[in-house]
Amino acid sequence: MTAPQGLLTSSELAELVAAETIDTVLVAFTDLYGRLVGKRFDASFFVEQIEKSGTHACDYLLTVDMEMTPVAGYHFSNWERGYGDFHLVPDLSTLRIATWLDRTAMVLCDVQDESAHALVSIAPRSLLRKQIEQAEKLGYAAKAGSELEYFIFENSYRDAAEGGYASLKPAGWYIEDYHTLQGTREESFNGAVRRHLSRSGIPVECTKGEWGLGQHELNVRYADILAMADNQGIYKQCVKEVADAQGISVTFMAKYSHDHAGSSCHIHLSLWKDGKNAFAGDQEFAGIQCSDLFRWFLAGWMAHAAELMVCYAPTVNSYKRYQSGSWAPTRLAWCRDNRTAGFRVVGNGPSLRIECRIPGADCNPYLAYAAALASGLDGIANKTEPPAIFEGDVYTAEELEHVPRTLEEATHNFENSEFAKAAFGAEVVEHYAHFFRTEVDDYHKAVTDWERQRYFERI
Repeated sequence: MTAPQGLLTSSELAELVAAETIDTVLVAFTDLYGRLVGKRFDASFFVEQIEKSGTHACDYLLTVDMEMTPVAGYHFSNWERGYGDFHLVPDLSTLRIATWLDRTAMVLCDVQDESAHALVSIAPRSLLRKQIEQAEKLGYAAKAGSELEYFIFENSYRDAAEGGYASLKPAGWYIEDYHTLQGTREESFNGAVRRHLSRSGIPVECTKGEWGLGQHELNVRYADILAMADNQGIYKQCVKEVADAQGISVTFMAKYSHDHAGSSCHIHLSLWKDGKNAFAGDQEFAGIQCSDLFRWFLAGWMAHAAELMVCYAPTVNSYKRYQSGSWAPTRLAWCRDNRTAGFRVVGNGPSLRIECRIPGADCNPYLAYAAALASGLDGIANKTEPPAIFEGDVYTAEELEHVPRTLEEATHNFENSEFAKAAFGAEVVEHYAHFFRTEVDDYHKAVTDWERQRYFERI
């Protein structure tokens, strides 16, 4: 298979550096929130040293909050241990031109410890790598795709921040789901993003208007699950930086406003073996031609959704999205091509796959895919059977289990999940539970606009 346009080999990068076409290499990894963090290297220095030996970064980067404040209470890294370094090892399969940046290439890294050079277990990419290894031991490769939504505003990021993120002006002024007219008005941005991604090694399928004012969706092509997680992290970075360059802003918040639609990250997943979709088969199951593997994987994914909810909905804001009639799922059910369900089965034969509609656009893709894969593999190991297929409007099915309603509830489920500890490791669960509890605690201390509007004068 030919590598996508924009991906680079080491020798190709060296040629571009020698020709002075590339003079900077961005070396990055994702923190717990899913943000890209890292360093920019002189390209010649990268080729001579960093490409082979890697680089270092402060290990506090996996313990900070959104404001980059070191948070007490982590065993992995703290003031007592002096906040040392870990090692960043470039994964050269991710080396690419970042066409939206000037004369810049970028590469993603695995995070290793300084002594044994083993993967740091709590790093998001490490979590996904561990689950991929489990699948490979069984002879399977996982493929995935994501549908990521975002809102576009005419305000610049700086103006939005200085205005307290109030009075934002959406790029559209009516719901534009599939509308091409409003899409044309926003094409100067969406088109630029599509072209940059395609030229930077991330093959794009399409963009389309969504069910909100100025809301859009951009889909990249189905890929191996690690490549898809990498692509999603780079995609979000590209979207934000192109918006910043154009003097506008974009948000991937799950629910930026109570009276506007939420933004999702629907994820599609299937297992493959010997070049064929292992979900496909000749068994008849609820009107679907599938294999036992498909049935067991679906059951496992559903069975562990509530206890791994933090991996799909990692912020306080995430849970504002789960409202009836909102296109976001509220209950745990599976259906055939039914957008009211948390799990929607689509495709057939080679394209048969499971779509999970639970994750929001704010999810860290490595965590979301690691949770999905771990759950499905557990279903296979235990030959778990799924509940009966649901027919009708899942929003009205009060007998079905509701998704966790708050980050606090979801964190409690995760922290007390024996399955999570077995799948990820007890130290990983402890680390992330502390991370999510810190987010909840910070929220409880905050005074919100809602409170001021409600109580300032009339209480």
